[in-house]
Amino acid sequence: MAPIPTPPAEPQDSPDGYVGLDAASAERLARQRGWSTVRSLPPGAIITMEYRAGRLNFEVRDGRVARAWKG
Repeated sequence: MAPIPTPPAEPQDSPDGYVGLDAASAERLARQRGWSTVRSLPPGAIITMEYRAGRLNFEVRDGRVARAWKG
């Protein structure tokens, strides 16, 4: 039987710190801090709700991060 994979570690970083930043700067900062995937979404976007370790999601309104969350 194959071993159970260990999920990747997430950066010890608060998503709240990205709110208010312009989207491009927020994405650059998130990648510098170790997030493997950064996803920018428009307000009200329909997305799947699966949790992916190492992913940071941004809701971008008028070029700025209005909301940020892990997964």
